[in-house]
Amino acid sequence: MKQSNLFSKTRKEAPNDEASASARFLIRGGFVEKIGAGIYAMLPLGLRVLNKIEKIIAQEMDAIGGQRILMTALMPKKNWETTGRWSSLDVLFKIEREKGESYALGATHEEEVVPLVQKFVYSYKDLPFSVYQIQTKFRDELRAKSGLLRLREFSMKDLYSFHADEAGLDVFYEKAKDAYFKVYERTGIKDKTFLTFASGGSFAKFSHEFQMITDAGEDIIHICKKCGLAINKEIKEEYPVCPECQCAEFEEKKAIEVGNIFKLKTKYSDPFNLQFTDKDGQKKLVIMGTYGIGLTRLMGAVAEAHHDESGIIWPREIAPFDVHLIALNSTDEAVYGKVKNAADKLYFDLQKAGLEVLYDDRAEKSAGEKFKDSDLLGIPSRIVVSEKTLQKDSVEQKNRNSKDQKLILLSEADPRNL
Repeated sequence: MKQSNLFSKTRKEAPNDEASASARFLIRGGFVEKIGAGIYAMLPLGLRVLNKIEKIIAQEMDAIGGQRILMTALMPKKNWETTGRWSSLDVLFKIEREKGESYALGATHEEEVVPLVQKFVYSYKDLPFSVYQIQTKFRDELRAKSGLLRLREFSMKDLYSFHADEAGLDVFYEKAKDAYFKVYERTGIKDKTFLTFASGGSFAKFSHEFQMITDAGEDIIHICKKCGLAINKEIKEEYPVCPECQCAEFEEKKAIEVGNIFKLKTKYSDPFNLQFTDKDGQKKLVIMGTYGIGLTRLMGAVAEAHHDESGIIWPREIAPFDVHLIALNSTDEAVYGKVKNAADKLYFDLQKAGLEVLYDDRAEKSAGEKFKDSDLLGIPSRIVVSEKTLQKDSVEQKNRNSKDQKLILLSEADPRNL
């Protein structure tokens, strides 16, 4: 994409009402635009990042047998009344019609997925299986803040697994843990993310959160110094030692939740009477698990984890582009013509080699402005074509996460290695 055609623009100053670094850089870089408290529009650059996160998550959910579906955003009131959450879930957005059925905007989808599955599950032969979706969720958060880290409208992956017994749930639960860490590895935050014990409520002894260490976090976790597992603040007093290794030494850190998994067991299959017939002809309730990752929150968390004073440093697999190609201007029109011709050809060659390229072809911008924008946008590799580099038949290449830069001869440059 040519940067001159990009409708969103970078900003020199951060908004006054954004406290987190991720929100300031995402808005300044033209990745997102704030519409209201907890409500952000995805601009072209931001959507490219979000789509890549979605692709990674979908691949890892497919790898453990998840089948992708898409449920509705409008959910009938009667479903929520069946579970009692129409009146008890305080973040629910409700749509009360003057005539006819009332609805809730989907904050979570247990109330839809269970009656949906009920239409297809009859026998133990229909189990186990899992379904997932990636969809917009709506929650009336009282404390919408920190940019993408706490939203009222957000993109989320929610997966639901269905089993004949708890042993089957346990096996899948461990697969889901592994899949989540693969997601965090590919999005560049695995080394900062800890499996964290949390309360399981009335249906399990524990649930698990995946907490990423960050000063912008609103959670407190206690990390076991021996095995690296963590306990969140709400259950730490109940468990003074690590539930896994019984170590009593912990390190306290601020963190943001980037995923969670729950063993629901029969919490939602019971009110909907989701049953199956076992091998002996007996009716039994289906056992369930649920597994969530907020895509927009993950995007914000990555930006929070990977930035410096100049902007974001995107991990390569989710960066909006692979290469930021910059053509520097010259007051000599003939020289600038040569620079532009060389940059145009390189733009074509890089794309032909399969790389995604943002080409800064803006004639009115100075070298300093272009370099500042490049650091702000955080694309992994920067290539500069200028009068100076062409004098040596070269281009200048620099990685965003490094201060080192090098000259590469145009005749020897392999676009796949830039």
